[in-house]
Amino acid sequence: MIDFSEYPAIESYGLIGNCRTCALIQKEGAIEFMSFPEFDSHSVFGSILDRNKGGYFVTRPKGNFTKCFQEYVLDTSVLTTRFLSENYTVEFTDFMPIGIGKEVPNQLIRKIEVIRGSVNFDLDIKVQLNYGKISTETQLLDKHTLSFTNKNFDKGLKVSASVPLEKGESISNEFQLNEGEEAYFIIESDTEEESYRYDSHFREVIANKLDETLQFWKNWIKTCTYKGDFAQHMKRSAITLKLLTSFKYGATIAAPTYSLPETLGGDKNWDYRYVWIRDAAFTMYAFMRLGFINEASDFMKWVYERIDADINGDVELQIMYRIDGRRDLDEEELDLDGYKGSKPVRIGNAATGQLQLDVFGELMDTIYLFDKYGQQVMYSFWKNVEKLIDFVCENWESPDHGIWEVREVKRHYLYSRLMCWVALDRAIRLVRKRSLPTDVTKWIENRNLIFKDIYDNFWDEKLQSYVHFKGAKTVDSSLLMMPLMKFISPYDKRWLKTRKVIEDQLIIDEVLVYRNLHDSIPVKSEEREGAFTIGSFWYLECLSRGGEVEKASRYFQKLMSYGNHLDLFSEELSPSGAQLGNFPQGFSHLGLISTLFSIDRQKGSNSFILKD
Repeated sequence: MIDFSEYPAIESYGLIGNCRTCALIQKEGAIEFMSFPEFDSHSVFGSILDRNKGGYFVTRPKGNFTKCFQEYVLDTSVLTTRFLSENYTVEFTDFMPIGIGKEVPNQLIRKIEVIRGSVNFDLDIKVQLNYGKISTETQLLDKHTLSFTNKNFDKGLKVSASVPLEKGESISNEFQLNEGEEAYFIIESDTEEESYRYDSHFREVIANKLDETLQFWKNWIKTCTYKGDFAQHMKRSAITLKLLTSFKYGATIAAPTYSLPETLGGDKNWDYRYVWIRDAAFTMYAFMRLGFINEASDFMKWVYERIDADINGDVELQIMYRIDGRRDLDEEELDLDGYKGSKPVRIGNAATGQLQLDVFGELMDTIYLFDKYGQQVMYSFWKNVEKLIDFVCENWESPDHGIWEVREVKRHYLYSRLMCWVALDRAIRLVRKRSLPTDVTKWIENRNLIFKDIYDNFWDEKLQSYVHFKGAKTVDSSLLMMPLMKFISPYDKRWLKTRKVIEDQLIIDEVLVYRNLHDSIPVKSEEREGAFTIGSFWYLECLSRGGEVEKASRYFQKLMSYGNHLDLFSEELSPSGAQLGNFPQGFSHLGLISTLFSIDRQKGSNSFILKD
């Protein structure tokens, strides 16, 4: 039986996926998280959140090994895990098949190969259907196939293997491989065709799936137009964002996990397996910058459908949706221990009912850029966008919950005001560029009013800085977006003073940037909530746009040392180097992409620059 008493570090996992769902694989080979069959479906493996009740899939070499390490096959999402000892060398290859121009079964496949020696393996499987809220029934279909079902739940799981399997309360047995021998496992829906069970063609079928998957990723990443420094970091971030993007629906989830804590032992444990309009909009800009116009086009189709469905008299645009566009994200707590005891463990997300005015700016900025670099906006769609912009004109003075989704109170946040300004500014630009039949008089008037409101009412003369909400005496990392959204020059005296206050109040170790959710300066000597990863990238981009490109480049290298062994980043970073929050976080990786483009633009070393 595998010892699951200790929780591995959040950063000790690799990610694989098939643009339908994802799985987290710990660096010693245990599959410890997977929602199935879609990103936002129930989890079938979840030991990352509960070592006893979470579920897992393990095929571990018995005995001690000297070294174990993970790496991706270059420019792909295929993950290899290698075990080295004096007596043996073993390699796992984990992937989720993606077909080239065709539909393929929704599967996770593991190949085990013994390169040297003779090795016994512990096989340990525990499936928890529907988050473990129901009992899971195990049936041995034949000596190579197990099914995991519940008669009251229609989403079962099936495991097929090239080695004999045994039935028990949990699946725990042993198998042996000699030098040159291989073993194969397929994890899939129990509704998949019988032909995928073990037979004489099992090895050939898996070899073809692996070849097709490798070829898919290598062909896909060739589209990337980035040729500057840190190309491997850029490509890994692009692949990560692609893994979080649905083939079927075209939208991107914020992260593949739920309830990984922002503070160890704390209660800020949220479900991020949904499409935030904000995060997805920024992601599409990152894709466009890299030359992946098809991904941006697919997302715009998803946006068209949401706006068309949610604007019927009143604007009812939510801040987040399920991957297929459904609005039901009812929040509930699960009976799980939580990562290192961090409770509650939540699924669903009650923040979907919040007013967050900034989403109109991020969405309109993406629509404007897609029209500029992708496809012209259709007038039938534009008529609905007009209603969004009119809504901004009528509501920009309202308090809201802000970008950080503070649940306790609404405030007049500078960032929300800023993005309302962006929404109007980009809409006005688009009307003028396309000569659309829109009267922009009211939009111009409100855009100017917002600008003056920020300039006059969010500046604190004593602090000599903009503040993050009206009446506050502190700053917030989202203020770093002011020059990035072209509201203020990165050389403006007011901005340089604000940046200095941000550096004094929020930044430690030169590159770690705290958020500051309320109106207090974070105690930097205390490890509470971690530094917010995208805030670090925003800061570096501000440096580069402000002419300090060498400093930004040096700090970028330093920030990369906080990534995990596969260059993946979670939502937050601890000063100790630990990663916190849901993992990996799309917001963090799109920030990396934007920062690298800014640095290269200043250096003049990029052959393709999408100017914003």
